[in-house]
Amino acid sequence: MPTDHDALFEAFSFDDLTVDGRVGLAPMTRTSATADGRATERMARYYAKFARGGFSFLLTEGVYTDAEYSQGYENQPGLVTDDHVEAWRQVTEAVHDEGTPIFAQLMHAGAISQGNPHTDETAGPSAIRPDGEKSGLYGGEGEFDTPKALTHDELDDVRETFVAAAENARAAGFDGVELHAANGYLLNEFLAADANRRDDEYGGDVESRVRFPAEVLAAVREAMPESFVVGIRVSQEKVNDDGYEWPGGEDDAEVVFAALSEAGADYLHVTETDITAPAFGDDGPTLAAAAVEYGDAPVVANGGLGDPETARSVLEAGADLLTLGTSALSNPDWPEQVARGEDPDPFDFEGILLPSATIGDDEVPETDVASLD
Repeated sequence: MPTDHDALFEAFSFDDLTVDGRVGLAPMTRTSATADGRATERMARYYAKFARGGFSFLLTEGVYTDAEYSQGYENQPGLVTDDHVEAWRQVTEAVHDEGTPIFAQLMHAGAISQGNPHTDETAGPSAIRPDGEKSGLYGGEGEFDTPKALTHDELDDVRETFVAAAENARAAGFDGVELHAANGYLLNEFLAADANRRDDEYGGDVESRVRFPAEVLAAVREAMPESFVVGIRVSQEKVNDDGYEWPGGEDDAEVVFAALSEAGADYLHVTETDITAPAFGDDGPTLAAAAVEYGDAPVVANGGLGDPETARSVLEAGADLLTLGTSALSNPDWPEQVARGEDPDPFDFEGILLPSATIGDDEVPETDVASLD
């Protein structure tokens, strides 16, 4: 692929780790693990095909971090047990055989968990029922439950389980982890004023609301070697409320991105439905531009970037990298297509994600994953 005249294919370094292009695979919930959270051989073939298609780094679907409140969906993979670690090795080996790094996205579903065999209740920053309804794509139905408010001791446990999951990710062969603080899940709920009504040091103004996500990030970063990438994904929007915005707008963004940078983020992965649109009302910067201005870490942009010219535009505007989700599902070789000057196919929602988000047979190559021969 070209490397010297198209920004999409320029190399980029996370300190000790260099990727050969700027386009990565975004994390996407696919509910395809075993019932007890083990990654499968089909998942190995699924992820490896994106590496063969030219994506320069891969992010997994959200992986649950404890055997209590963190799981969000049935058949979601975990990084809690030795069996989980062993199962993920077939995925990391298959992707590495294609010469591509892969990061595990560590996720605590929080109050919007809708399928968790470990407990009958949900947990969040505050005992406030989330807006919206569960998603049928992921096996849910009806309103969300009202969560229990996590105690200080339980927050300590959450922090420790993120660290333990990161250690398991490293043991499984991952090149890094991404903390999921976007889309309405637990760490994002702390950032959101409507979900976080705490009156302790973790609730109230934005400096307090960002404290717990920053603490988790700092703990994971401190526990991992410097060569192991530790990023964090952030959004205003939630899967259950795609119109939510931080009440302080750009001022909140300044505090959030500065705090997460100071906590040691190796990158800030910002996502909105359209990452090229103003993030705070009708005017002002995009969320990616705010992360570039107020953060002190590389910025990864996500959301509505399937058109190659739009993808290039976010790099020109200051983002360092970008990820593709739905466009990658329809075009698992999107970077190779663009390098050849071809137009990617539009996203086929009905063909790929209905009736459920589980990986379909036509998404799994039959052969040519070397590590699984």
